[in-house]
Amino acid sequence: MYTVVEIKGHQYKLAAGDLIDVEKIEAEVGSTVSFDQVLFIGGAKTIVGAPVVGGAKVTAKVVKQGRTRKILVLKRKPGAYRKKNGHRQCFTGLLITEINDGQGGVTKAEAKAKK
Repeated sequence: MYTVVEIKGHQYKLAAGDLIDVEKIEAEVGSTVSFDQVLFIGGAKTIVGAPVVGGAKVTAKVVKQGRTRKILVLKRKPGAYRKKNGHRQCFTGLLITEINDGQGGVTKAEAKAKK
C-alpha cells in the first residue's frame, strides 16, 4: 500500500518503511509524529480523498534533525558591487512506520527497514 500525504505544504508519495526528508518539524529525535492530511491511498483498493481521506493517518518516527549542504548565492552588477551569501535549509528525517487507510487496513514497516 502507498499513499500521498501533505506535510507542511508539500505532497509526498510514501510507503511503509520509506525514509524522507521534510521541512523542519519541531519534534525530538526518536519521537513519533502522525499526519492526517492523506490525499490518496493506492494498492489493492484505491481511495481518493475529497480533499482528504476521512480517518486515514500516516505515522512516522523522527530519525534526525539536520541542515542541508550550503548553497552559495552570488550577486553582481556592473561596477564594483559584488555580494556573496550562503544558505542552509533545516530539515527533519522521517521513517514511515505505519499507514492506516481509515477503513481497517493497516500497513506497518518491517524491522529490517529501520537500519
